[in-house]
Amino acid sequence: MNRRLLTILLIAFVIALGCSFIVYRMVGNRIMAVAQPRSTSVVVAANDVQIGAILRSTDLTTTQMVGALPKGAILKKEDAIGRGVVSALYQGEPVLDIRLAAVGSGGGLAATIHQGMRACAVKVDDVVGVAGFVTPGMRVDVLITGTPTGASNADGPKVKTLLQNIEVLSAGTDIQKDNEGKPQQVQVVNLLVTPEQAELLSLASNQTRIQLVLRNPLDTQEAHPPGIAMAGLFTDTNPAPKPKSGAVSHKAASNVYVVEVLNGAKRSEQKFVSGEEKQ
Repeated sequence: MNRRLLTILLIAFVIALGCSFIVYRMVGNRIMAVAQPRSTSVVVAANDVQIGAILRSTDLTTTQMVGALPKGAILKKEDAIGRGVVSALYQGEPVLDIRLAAVGSGGGLAATIHQGMRACAVKVDDVVGVAGFVTPGMRVDVLITGTPTGASNADGPKVKTLLQNIEVLSAGTDIQKDNEGKPQQVQVVNLLVTPEQAELLSLASNQTRIQLVLRNPLDTQEAHPPGIAMAGLFTDTNPAPKPKSGAVSHKAASNVYVVEVLNGAKRSEQKFVSGEEKQ
């Protein structure tokens, strides 16, 4: 074979091999890019952070997350540092914007109050506070006991359900839950209410006795109890027993007349029934 032709074929083979390798790398990279989802750096909690705390740089770290990100995930530490925590964060959990207070609102109890709502403090004791089992996040009904204006003194005090399905913001001086689950004796409970409900609670706190009633947080249906006065507790609601068959009532007995008949030395008695009873 001609040496020149052999050289040309060898060069062509090398060029074809190089082109094939380049095409293989390009196609392979594209396939790998499609097969492997893109990862994104997100901000996560470096340790457990309780409600009301102000986030610091040491409380945060970053990690790579593959796939779709949670809605509202924070990507930069600068966007979270200095903001108050309105819902407890746990180590390794992505920090979401909805779990933090607005920028500049600070921390503590005020940061946990939703827009348009108010925190109303209610003074309680160990019995009124459901024996200390009222903790942040629970739902309660508010009952009031007192004597209504203009009501008769004979009826006594009356109890009424004033508010239903109210969220507890804090119990006592701490807005955290007890880590050991033990009941705490508290003197003040802060409830999350609307401005109108806050007015009702303020008036009720001064004029009546308040009691909190625990409810299931999944039970959002409102009941409509009529309320009850002290006199109603002693009202006999059982119907009067019906007379047994064959028994003679007092009315029937009162319509029977006894007549004593004297016939010489003989003495006898005869009974007569009134004309109305005969009918």
